[in-house]
Amino acid sequence: MTHDFCIIGGGIVGLATARAILAARPGASLLLLEKEDRLGRHQTGHNSGVIHSGIYYAPGSLKAKLCREGAARTKEFCAEHGIPFENRGKLIVATRQEELPRLEALHGRSEENAIETEMIGAEAIAEREPSITGLGAIWVPSAAIVSYSAVLEALAAELRAQGAEIRFGTAPEAIRELGSHVEIDTGRELLETDRLVACAGLQSDRVAKMAGLAIGHRIVPFRGEYYRLGTRCADIVSAMIYPVPEPGLPFLGVHLTPMIDGSVTVGPNAMLGFAREGYPKWSLDFRDMAETLSFPGFWKSIAQNIRPGLDEIGNSVFRRRYLDACRRYCPSLELADLTPMDCGIRAQAVMADGTMQHDFLFGQTDRMLHVLNAPSPAATSALPIGDMIAGKLFADAP
Repeated sequence: MTHDFCIIGGGIVGLATARAILAARPGASLLLLEKEDRLGRHQTGHNSGVIHSGIYYAPGSLKAKLCREGAARTKEFCAEHGIPFENRGKLIVATRQEELPRLEALHGRSEENAIETEMIGAEAIAEREPSITGLGAIWVPSAAIVSYSAVLEALAAELRAQGAEIRFGTAPEAIRELGSHVEIDTGRELLETDRLVACAGLQSDRVAKMAGLAIGHRIVPFRGEYYRLGTRCADIVSAMIYPVPEPGLPFLGVHLTPMIDGSVTVGPNAMLGFAREGYPKWSLDFRDMAETLSFPGFWKSIAQNIRPGLDEIGNSVFRRRYLDACRRYCPSLELADLTPMDCGIRAQAVMADGTMQHDFLFGQTDRMLHVLNAPSPAATSALPIGDMIAGKLFADAP
């Protein structure tokens, strides 16, 4: 049987793309392949559960547009499917004098992005969040929390109701684009599809090369290490608490996040990973490391980011240093409050010149579209990202 469409990857971008394809082509046959035994095993199932507002992104940029639209549509989707979410809001807190100009610039950016925000001072911070201290902050009321795993399951239910097949434990071993279709060899069977979309996340560069695409980047894994706060801290904050982000880096810094299950987490840091899918601390995959270390762009990136890189190593190795980063804005935290939990691993595309790709990357042929980089906040923006991918797929359909 030849399917009309095949999606590789069972994360939230893959399912949102499948949803958009079936909305544009009702009744089409669609097969989604996931190599794990469940959906969202990697990036989708290990994120912080935040519905972002889009405050950080350049006005007029694609990321800003997708995030604003995605936040609204995610909340609408949750309301339609009975998925709990909470508008907790976010405080972006400056704790040092040199951060105040960056905070002001971020506030100006939020106004250009048409995001409701409010600049507040130290006293207002303490009134709103008694456990938090800072010199000034931006209050972002629209930021919310949700379980993206619940969103993913609702998307899957929609797809199955429309006749889509989701197949677990199935990964491509070879992909060949022929004149009339794409052939996918899973090692157990040969599958055929008219059009293929790969949303493979941490494996996206490998899947693209398997399919014969020439790419100039490499996926480098970054571990986001979290701690769950103990019961003493269950009510330590009501809103999400973020530091002012470091300029030029794609990571938002260690933050406090109330979770939809009632717990509170702190994190993540951004530590270079030694395995793309190794979640225990110090996981090592020799193939992953060999591919990272043999890529010249990786060493150029290390040279460009040596200071923040050393800081992240220190925060990962020494829990006291991690605590100190949190205590800059939440001084009542103690070492005993930090309970280890599963980390997340971010697929960071690094270019040949060493720059970290902050925007989308696609690879496209006549019958294939590969999502090579879907930058944060891909979970928040997943629904409009899916529409964008479907639009690209159909723009030059044979």
